[in-house]
Amino acid sequence: MFRLFDFFKKNSKPSKGLEGYIHKNFGYHIKDLTLFETALTHKSFSNTKQDLESNERLEYLGDTVIDLIVADYLYANFPKKDEGYLTMVKAKIVNRKMLAYIGGELELRNHINYDSGRSIRLETLEGNALEAIIGAMYLEAGYNQCKKSFLSHILEKYIDFDEVLTQEIDFKSTLLIWAQKNKIALKFVITDDAKKENDFIYSAKATINGKDWGQGKGKSKKEAEQHASKETLQLLGIDASLR
Repeated sequence: MFRLFDFFKKNSKPSKGLEGYIHKNFGYHIKDLTLFETALTHKSFSNTKQDLESNERLEYLGDTVIDLIVADYLYANFPKKDEGYLTMVKAKIVNRKMLAYIGGELELRNHINYDSGRSIRLETLEGNALEAIIGAMYLEAGYNQCKKSFLSHILEKYIDFDEVLTQEIDFKSTLLIWAQKNKIALKFVITDDAKKENDFIYSAKATINGKDWGQGKGKSKKEAEQHASKETLQLLGIDASLR
């Protein structure tokens, strides 16, 4: 018996050439079309259709997988760099702004199901859909396939490492701006300046309304405060790249 829901599902955007789109842009052959249709279904659309799932869970999964892929790549390709440096570079690659840019380059909006009658930032939808696609791929083919596809079709194609390595993310300024906007008392305290060989290693912590939050270390007080700010932003759930 024909159902109205079947009509909407069969005529949704992702059904039109989705296999070819994923193969062209990710080098991957879809096995379960429904899974990837879900990856491209925003909640504004799924909420209007009975039994239709949004891509939020796949987005969550894909976000974690992408984070691991980039961390894995940086660890292998920058063997002499410390944890602080690797973390800083990863933050420049795995963030809302960068993923939204890549999603735009992939023209994901042409394949996403969403309620066009609502005021929605398409850039955000595209970045989230990119994560959801990686999440779907992970469920279907595992980590190694995700890594292969992301490195060859996304990272190498859309991320300019020369530019990324020269960019600066000022975590301290981001945190200070947030504190000023929210009228919150923010202070930085140097807790230690232990000497290591010929260098001093400084330890710093950020306090919010008198309570300790993020901590960090560095070869200068500024670097230690930057790391403390980064950890604090992470704890607060604030993306420094969107500043």
